[in-house]
Amino acid sequence: MEQNRATGRRKTSVARVSLRPGNGQYMVNDKPFEQYFPSETQRGGILSPLTVTNTIGQYDLFVRVQGGGPTGQADAVKLGIARALVSVNEEFRSALRKEGLLTRDPRMVERKMYGHKKARKRFQFSKR
Repeated sequence: MEQNRATGRRKTSVARVSLRPGNGQYMVNDKPFEQYFPSETQRGGILSPLTVTNTIGQYDLFVRVQGGGPTGQADAVKLGIARALVSVNEEFRSALRKEGLLTRDPRMVERKMYGHKKARKRFQFSKR
């Protein structure tokens, strides 16, 4: 059985996606997709690469995701799915690129600096 693998990253989350021909079974960290991502908006975003390419129900997804929070993990899975679909069929690339699903979001958390309360917030200034 042919299996396509891809990696998606976002913030500090890393998702390893395995895509196989099947009947639409989606598993994330050995849990059903709907149970791992209970938010409807996250599920819609994650499945957007399959929606754009009209392949919902044609593939089984097995995802391992770690690090970060729910939003970062959801976006990492979305990028991993998009990359896996391109490895299945190169013709999907233009449609996915047009929707911006193949672009890795480079934004990361800025480090905390000395003399600051957080990354950018400063301590209260006192003139006297």
